[in-house]
Amino acid sequence: GPPLQPSGEYRILEAQVGNDFWKYYDFYAGKDSAGSNGYINYVSREDADTLGIAEVVTEEVPKERMIQVYEEGDPRVNEDLLAEDLAFLDQLNRKKADEEQDKEDSEVEVKESSEDKVTGGSRQLLPGMASIDDLPPPKLEPFNPNPATPDTANTSPTETFVIMSSSPTESGPRNSLRLEGRRRFNRGLFIIDLRHMPAGCGTWPAFWLTDEANWPVNGEIDIVEGVNYQDTAKTALHSTKECIMDDVPEGSKTGSWDTSVGIPNKKTGIPDMTFRYAQNCFVYDPHQWLNQGCVATDLKSEGRSLGMPLNANGGGVYALEWDPVNHHVRTWVFSPHGRVPRNLREALRTATEEEEGKRVAPDTNQWGLPYGHFPIGEGTNCPSGHFRNMRLVINLAFCGSVSGNRYFMDCPEQFQKYKTCNEYVASEPEELKEAYWKIRGVYIYERAWERRWT
Repeated sequence: GPPLQPSGEYRILEAQVGNDFWKYYDFYAGKDSAGSNGYINYVSREDADTLGIAEVVTEEVPKERMIQVYEEGDPRVNEDLLAEDLAFLDQLNRKKADEEQDKEDSEVEVKESSEDKVTGGSRQLLPGMASIDDLPPPKLEPFNPNPATPDTANTSPTETFVIMSSSPTESGPRNSLRLEGRRRFNRGLFIIDLRHMPAGCGTWPAFWLTDEANWPVNGEIDIVEGVNYQDTAKTALHSTKECIMDDVPEGSKTGSWDTSVGIPNKKTGIPDMTFRYAQNCFVYDPHQWLNQGCVATDLKSEGRSLGMPLNANGGGVYALEWDPVNHHVRTWVFSPHGRVPRNLREALRTATEEEEGKRVAPDTNQWGLPYGHFPIGEGTNCPSGHFRNMRLVINLAFCGSVSGNRYFMDCPEQFQKYKTCNEYVASEPEELKEAYWKIRGVYIYERAWERRWT
């Protein structure tokens, strides 16, 4: 018969929410790694509690943070996300064709999606409705409220958040947090629901998978990573040799690739201005920046899917699917929360239900196209063994080998007064008040085992 393999529906493995959040992680205490060289001291759980930089808070959900919820099948909202994404790709392709032919007068505008966009198309009205005007108004609901109890049934809805921040020191480097997951993974669906992420000059937050003791042999996957004022989501894979993303199926993603231009020649030092996409995951590829890896970039919500624009929208939901059986790593971002697909929202809202029958299984095929698609495994140009035995890490660094090296470019105003990123951070600028994580939850799923032919 067919072999037993993890190819069934997704089942919740860890719902990291509220006060239980911390039990899934160890607090690393000490200096940053030599490779990252952040201007920080990572502190223990005890010190974090004393400093007030690791907290759990419960808040009432204000009306402006509610989302509009329509009845299923309502013609005012488009739930055919795949059709929407294919239309987006068609617009991109037509625009590219027009640009290549230098037809400026017929350039196609790529329209942005918004949470209140009406794309009814040929959908039918609900039974008994004569026109759109007869439809009931949408409900205003919190995205992912705490479960109601007999004591809270008649009160305002609440949400509980994990807050992770930093604090200054007399010597300069900031006290900060690095949480290292206690479980190892070789596959899974990893979701983080954020209301705020660290952003601003000098910041370098990350939510990622790694096996540091065997890096880069066992790989690294950066799910969410922000540097200074970056405003567009990216996903990066880092590996040893022979993991190249040059076989991505056409029309399988809405995003693009980061670029590698101006890489100095190792012998002459002369920059190579050849235009290349960063599609080689090998950390020492000579035609890419050191440890750049293969980097997918978001296009559909470009300029508002990371950092300060994301925070202004009330945060968002990031999801990464690492699925060796189905030969891919895929990644999505949804912001604001009104853009989150119904299936994903219901999965998060029911993830903590004790009875399995009350939980909704996430189905990534209902979420539209990912912005990042990385083929891995048999039949691809990247064996799946490049990524294994990894754990989640959530951290907040400052300056260092990435944010610090980009400081003079990304923070020109601050650079006029403070010539290094470390000096700027040590000055305790007001902007560092934006350097905190506000996490509703981290949700990890794995596919159920079943007998199936690949």
